[in-house]
Amino acid sequence: MEQIGVAGSTNWAGNVVYGAVRTHRPESVDELRRLVAGCRRVRALGSGHSFSLVADTAGDLVRLDGLPPAVEIDAERSTATVAAGMRYADVAAELHRHGYALPNMASLPHISVAGSCATGTHGSGDGLRCLSASVAALELVGPDGDLRVLRRGDDGFPGAVVALGALGVATRLTLDVEPAFEVAQSVRTGVPLDDVAARFDEVFGAAYSVSAFTGWRGGEAAVWLKCRTDRPAPAWGGGRAAPGPAHPVPGMDPAACTVQLGRPGPWHERLPHFRPELTPSAGRELQSEWFLPRAAAAEAIAAVRSLAGLVAPVLHISEIRTVRGDDLWLSPAHGRDSVTLHFTWHDDPAGVLPVVAALQDRLGPLGARPHWGKVGAAPAREIIAGYERAPDFARLARELDPAGKFRNPFVDALFPPG
Repeated sequence: MEQIGVAGSTNWAGNVVYGAVRTHRPESVDELRRLVAGCRRVRALGSGHSFSLVADTAGDLVRLDGLPPAVEIDAERSTATVAAGMRYADVAAELHRHGYALPNMASLPHISVAGSCATGTHGSGDGLRCLSASVAALELVGPDGDLRVLRRGDDGFPGAVVALGALGVATRLTLDVEPAFEVAQSVRTGVPLDDVAARFDEVFGAAYSVSAFTGWRGGEAAVWLKCRTDRPAPAWGGGRAAPGPAHPVPGMDPAACTVQLGRPGPWHERLPHFRPELTPSAGRELQSEWFLPRAAAAEAIAAVRSLAGLVAPVLHISEIRTVRGDDLWLSPAHGRDSVTLHFTWHDDPAGVLPVVAALQDRLGPLGARPHWGKVGAAPAREIIAGYERAPDFARLARELDPAGKFRNPFVDALFPPG
């Protein structure tokens, strides 16, 4: 087993310095089981793309990208079982090679399957749920190094997918798949934010996947439309067609972005905003995001616009998306169709954190749930109060990890031990 680091390693953005005494990269499930069994405290680390302390620990960190990559397709059940540490980009390419697709992908294909599902990461689309809602089964290493498989329909399964790493270390996830399809992506610029808010259902129903990017100051958005070629596209033509390839952040080189201008292509080369082989970042950055009830979309957009003078100076870009509701206990879209407001900030914590607090003050009363992996400002007790199944999750965690081997301060604040 490879030991790849000691305390001082950071997340993708560099805003989190992990407190782990060691970081390990096991090369087999048996190595992982022995490691977990021998640790007093241990947490799994995916691609490191979370901006919060969700993955941090004072014990040991374990990376899963050293486990053998595998994509095992079950055509009869329309599922694929994949190694937990694989990137979505690599899973998608292998699925497509065999004629299959995932229904949804996030903006970034660089992120790991297990980490994305554990934190409720999502793409966009009126009919599309969080990535974790496609999980049909998962295999976990428990506190004694034991292997446990939980399947959809089992007691506790809805609490085991978006689990913040608190129930064990995932080794394999079984995902729902469907036949491969093609997508054509286009961008419309100069869409008034007034229209986005007033005609929200029309705008976000205009394609299989829709995102609206705005800097909030100026009153306009660029709407990215990802249309499945096997489904009719509703007629919506707000703004004007982009004359060439676009980047979500105005003025940035679009070379890192997936193909646009209405050119059809494979699902996994259009649903993400960015190509897997290129770095999409605008530079060092921070990110925040809130899930709100879809019915509150217009009010939420108005609330952010009222803070545009604070938001815009420290913002690269903001993205508005929709997510279908699900039944996963800690999913930010649990029990309700949602609109999400995402903010990619400058790497300026002193300037950004007061703005995040101001947004929380305005969005919290509308029912906002912060993304587990982003920079937030709400107290843990306030966050978890928005999850009606939180007590059930706390009981499940005590059952599967009675000694708290997989807990950390992030989890403890949400679910106090004892």
